[in-house]
Amino acid sequence: MDMTRDKQWYQRRVRGTTGTKIAADALKGRVYECALADLNNDENAFRKFKLICEDVQGKYCYTNFHGMDMTRDKLCSLVRKWQTLIEAHVDVKTTDGYLLRVFCMGFTKKLPKQIKKTSYAQSSQVRAIRRKMMDTMTKQVAGDDLKALVHKLIPDSIGKDI
Repeated sequence: MDMTRDKQWYQRRVRGTTGTKIAADALKGRVYECALADLNNDENAFRKFKLICEDVQGKYCYTNFHGMDMTRDKLCSLVRKWQTLIEAHVDVKTTDGYLLRVFCMGFTKKLPKQIKKTSYAQSSQVRAIRRKMMDTMTKQVAGDDLKALVHKLIPDSIGKDI
């Protein structure tokens, strides 16, 4: 028995929207994600920058910094066994009024000529390192505007200070 024989078929028509719709309004507020290597023609493709569209003029979208992240494979390559992972985050306001939440990851490492397999940190050491990380992030971010902060994030100068 054919089931489609008794069905009633209809044609659907989509109504047009009432009023006018501007394409620029649909683009504003979109978040674009691209690798730093695509922006600078570099080899380091593990840093991803998020850019938010703030204005559209003609065929050009004017974007602003919206966030930075690392690729999953890079994060997985950093985390290893037999060491302590120390994470910290802080909410900081830049000099031009942007409120940022900055995250940081740190790891313990073996000393030279260390025989022991593990290099764990005690909880008091972890708290002290985390406090130092938060102080450094606050000092680096609060003293600059957003544009200067992005220029610090590209060569990873904040991570080297920590």
